[in-house]
Amino acid sequence: MTATLTGAVGQPLPHESARGHVSGRAAYCDDIPEPVGTLHAALGLSPVAHGRLLGIDLARLQALPGVVAVYTAADIPGPNDCGPIVHDDPILADGTLRYLGQPVFAVVAESRDAARRAAAQAKAVLQIEPLPAQLDLRAAHAAADWVVPPMHLSRATHPGGVDAAMAEAPHRLSGRWTLGGQEQFYLEGQISFALPQDDGGLLVHCSTQHPSEMQALIGHALHLPSHAVQVSCRRMGGGFGGKESQSALFACVAALAARRLQRPVKLRVDRDDDFLITGRRHGFEFDWAVGFDDAGRVLALEITLLGDAGHSADLSPPVMTRALCHIDNACWLPNVALHGYLPRTNRQSNTAFRGFGGPQGALVTEVILDHIAHHRSIDLLAVHRANWYGTTERNVTPYGQVVEDNVIAPLVDQLSVSADYAKRRAEVALFNAASPVLKKGLALSPVKFGISFNVNHYNQAGALVHVYLDGSVLVNHGGTEMGQGLNTKVAQVVAHELGLPIGRVRCSATDTSKVANTSATAASTGADLNGQAAQDATRRIRERLAALQAAEWQLPTADIVFVDGQLRAPDGRSVEFNALVQRAYVARVQLWSEGFYATPGLHWDRATLTGKPFYYFAYGAAVSEVLLDTLTGEWRLLRADLLHDAGRSLNPALDIGQIEGAFVQGMGWLTSEELVWHPQTGALLTHAPSTYKVPTANDVPDALHTRLFENANVADSIHRSKAVGEPPLLLAFSVWLALRDAVAATGAPGCQPPLTAPATPEALLRAIDAVRD
Repeated sequence: MTATLTGAVGQPLPHESARGHVSGRAAYCDDIPEPVGTLHAALGLSPVAHGRLLGIDLARLQALPGVVAVYTAADIPGPNDCGPIVHDDPILADGTLRYLGQPVFAVVAESRDAARRAAAQAKAVLQIEPLPAQLDLRAAHAAADWVVPPMHLSRATHPGGVDAAMAEAPHRLSGRWTLGGQEQFYLEGQISFALPQDDGGLLVHCSTQHPSEMQALIGHALHLPSHAVQVSCRRMGGGFGGKESQSALFACVAALAARRLQRPVKLRVDRDDDFLITGRRHGFEFDWAVGFDDAGRVLALEITLLGDAGHSADLSPPVMTRALCHIDNACWLPNVALHGYLPRTNRQSNTAFRGFGGPQGALVTEVILDHIAHHRSIDLLAVHRANWYGTTERNVTPYGQVVEDNVIAPLVDQLSVSADYAKRRAEVALFNAASPVLKKGLALSPVKFGISFNVNHYNQAGALVHVYLDGSVLVNHGGTEMGQGLNTKVAQVVAHELGLPIGRVRCSATDTSKVANTSATAASTGADLNGQAAQDATRRIRERLAALQAAEWQLPTADIVFVDGQLRAPDGRSVEFNALVQRAYVARVQLWSEGFYATPGLHWDRATLTGKPFYYFAYGAAVSEVLLDTLTGEWRLLRADLLHDAGRSLNPALDIGQIEGAFVQGMGWLTSEELVWHPQTGALLTHAPSTYKVPTANDVPDALHTRLFENANVADSIHRSKAVGEPPLLLAFSVWLALRDAVAATGAPGCQPPLTAPATPEALLRAIDAVRD
C-alpha cells in the first residue's frame, strides 16, 4: 500500500495485506521459519464415539521411527481442561472417550510425517471398552441430558398470557423443522507453534481469534503465570468463529510438548483431522406453534429450540442465548414463549460460527412467516410488512430492549423498488404457469441483527499507538486479523485522527505482551471495539502535539487541524507533522499512548434473559431469484440484490466484500453444506472437500447487485459506522426461501413444502414429492 493513499475513514482502500495475499508473501503461522531442532506434533484420535479408555500402549508408539515423545492426559501438570465457560472439555481424553475423533494422546516426532504416521496407530494402541453412543438430538433431549440448564424467554401483552393469545388467534399453525450445522472451512487450518524462551517462558504463535484466552488456558494447563506465556497472531487464513475457543486444544498441546522437551514444537492438523476434532455451527431442531390474523400478523408464537451442543458446553450457552434473542428478527412479537435446550450428544463440541446462533434463531421465524404466507395465499413480503417493528410503538423486543434505530421499512421499500420485486413476482408466476419442469422462486428476506457480546465484560478493548521520530506510526490492538480487514480499518482510524496518509500507519501482530486481557475478535465487534480503543490512544497523542504547536502559535488548541501530513492554523500557518514530532521529542512530549474503550449502556440478566444486550442493530435485506429443475433437484441462483446497513462505512470496499462473502457463505450453509454422521458409529462421513460441499465461484450469480444503505448509526460507534461481519450472512435466507417458493410452485395453491436445510438436491426432491402427492 503506497504512502500517497489518503488515510481518511470512509475511503474504499484496499486490504493492508492485499498484495501479500495475492502474491503469496503474506506470512501465516506455518510460514514462520522453523529454528533448528523444531519438532512436530500430531494427535491420536478416538476411533469410537463413546467408550471407556482402559489403556494406551505407549511403548509401541515410542518405538516408532522418528518419535521423540508421547504425551497423554497424565502428563498435563495443571487442569486437563480447555472449556471456555464450563470446565467440562478435556485437552486430552482421560478415562472416557466422548466422540469419534477426540484427541487421546499427542505424538511428538522429528518430522510432521513421522508424527502423523505414529498418531495414525491410535486404533491399534488404544484399549477401549465401547459404550452406547447418543447420536440423536431429540433422544438426548427426551433423556433430559443437557450440557447446561434450559433457558426460557417469554413476553406477553395479552392479559391471559401467550396461551390465551394463541387460543384466541383466528388462525393457527404448528410444525417441526430441521436445520443443519455448518463447518467453518477456514482455508488455514488449526495450528500452533510453541517456542521455549530463555527465561523459562513460552512464545506461542497461534492461529486464534482469542490470544488472551489461549494465554490463560496454556498458563492453567502448565501451571504457569500469564506473564510467562506470550501468544502472538499476525494473521489467520480465516476463522469464522472456529478459532475463538477451539484453538485452545492445539495451543495447549504444542505448549505442553515444547515446555517438556525445551524444543520448538509445531502442531498443524490436516483438514480431515480438523473436521474430526473441532466443532462447527450448531444444528437445530425446532418445534413451533403460531397464531395469527387474516393479514398474517403474528399474535402468539411458541418455539422450542434444540441446539446440538455436542459432548461439552464450549460456547453453546451464549450461542443459545443469541438464538433466543434473534427469534424476532425484524418482527414485533407481542406474545412469545421460547424454550432453549442444549442436549448432549457424542459428537464434536459445537462452537462459534459467524452469527453465533443469531442466524438459527432468526431463520426459524422466517420459515414460520413463510408458512403463514402460503396458508393465507399472500406474498411473504406482505406478511413481513404486517409484522415490522415500529419506531415509536411496537418497538420493544421480547427481551426488553427498545429498538431505537429501526430502518427496516424504508430499507426494504428501497430494495423492493431497485430490485423490481413486484414486477418480477408477476413474471415468476407467469413462467411457472407455462413451465412444467423448471420452476422459478423469488423471495425477499429482512435482517435485524444485534451487535455486542452477550457477556457484558467482553465489550472492551485496548490499543497501543507509537509515533516514531520519522513521523511513522505503529499500532497494536487486541483484535485479530483473519482476512476481514480489521487492521486496515484501525489504521484508517489512526491515520484520520493524525491527518496522515494511510501508508504512514502500520498495525503489528496481535500480541498478549503488548495489549493484555483482550476479548475475542468475534460478535462483529472487531472494528467497533478496537477502532474506538485505537482512536482513544491516538487522540491522546494528538492532543499533546496540538497543545505544543498551539502554544507556539498562541492559539487555542481546538483551532489546530491535522490534515495532509500537516498541522494547520485558521490563518493559514502550517507545520509538517514530521517536524513537529521531532520538536516534541526534544521537548520531552510523550509520543506513545495506550487507549481503552468499553461499550456503554449494556446490561443483561442471565436469569430472566432480559436487558439491553446490544449497543445497536444492523439491518439489511435481500431479494433472490432461483431456477429449480424439479426432475433432478439441481438449481441455480439467477440473481441476488443485497442492500445492507453498514452505517457510515469506514471502508465501503471492505464492507461490500464482507457482505457478498457472508451472503455466499450463508447460501452454502442453507443449500449445499450437509453434515452427515454414520448412524451407528458416529463417524463424520463428510470430513473432506470431496464430501463436504462449500459454494464456489460458480455458485455466485452473474447478476449480483450489492449496495450499502445510507444511514448513520444512532449509537456513538466509531465514526457512526456499523458492524458488517456477521449480519449479512442472514441475507442468504432469501435463497432458501426462494427455493421453497419454487418447490411450492409444483404443488397446489397453499401447499406447505416440508423443505429442510440444507436444501440439497435430495432434500428438494423429497419436498417436491411431498407437495405433488
